[in-house]
Amino acid sequence: MQPPVLSIVVPCYNEQEVLDFCLNELSLRIEDMIYKGKIDKGSHIVFIDDGSKDKTWRLIEIASSEKDLVKGIKLSRNKGHQTALMAGLSVCTDSDITVSIDADLQDDSSVIEQMVDAYSAGYDIVYGVRNDRTSDTFFKKFTAESFYKLMTLLGVNQVSNHADFRLLSKRALNSLLQYKEQNLYIRGLIPLIGYPSDKVFYSRSERVAGESKYPLRKMLSLALEGITSFSVTPLRIVSALGFMISILSSIGVLYTLIQYFLGHTVSGWASVILAVLFIGGVQMLCLGVIGEYVGKIYMESKKRPKFFIEDDTLKN
Repeated sequence: MQPPVLSIVVPCYNEQEVLDFCLNELSLRIEDMIYKGKIDKGSHIVFIDDGSKDKTWRLIEIASSEKDLVKGIKLSRNKGHQTALMAGLSVCTDSDITVSIDADLQDDSSVIEQMVDAYSAGYDIVYGVRNDRTSDTFFKKFTAESFYKLMTLLGVNQVSNHADFRLLSKRALNSLLQYKEQNLYIRGLIPLIGYPSDKVFYSRSERVAGESKYPLRKMLSLALEGITSFSVTPLRIVSALGFMISILSSIGVLYTLIQYFLGHTVSGWASVILAVLFIGGVQMLCLGVIGEYVGKIYMESKKRPKFFIEDDTLKN
């Protein structure tokens, strides 16, 4: 039986400090698996430059000219990690299996071989799952765990402690590419595919060099993207909150009328103002949640292209 062709997809944004390390590490993994007969000699790495402002693309071009197993595509502008990853996956449809991994290699590249073994055993999707985050700071660990718990609570079906380190078979990849969302949350889309899946576990390492491209602001943005793309629970919470406030308001009105007919003076200007401010704040919050969904509908309805490829080295 012919070994499968493997593509390793690596999104990059300002990764000049870690690119050489990433390239050497992944090249060794591929060469070792080729030597063992687990993957075809046509296996390769695809780097996606997501509009980097440093020398990332130049380094990819040089590596591509020196090594046949290195390919690259350059997006016309920065589109974000999820779109860059989808762009890389979209050019790998001829490969038998595709593995996605971040350039910082905090995800353990040594388990790629285990993913390939799981594919050979009949699995179409293999998730890389972190079972040890001791290298993370307390804040990073706390926010990450809170993120997964919140997503589960709101009904988003995803694998806990799994980011975007995974293997996809050709049919799983082609199925993923049929989703046409403008607002991408890939780790939420993958479980919807439904093909046989497995997990491999690993310890998360520290970053070799450079800075994290996922600060708190981007983590919150990703969480909001996932929640509003895969769950209507926030809208239901808004409806429930509106119903509860209506009940409380009706009780307040009834109490006020009773006091009026009993001849009691209704006092408490401060309490009235506080109630008005509270109701106003809740209304603004509810409008914000609804507006987030309306904005998504607006963007989806335009059906704009997700990205444009400015340059590539795919034929080198």
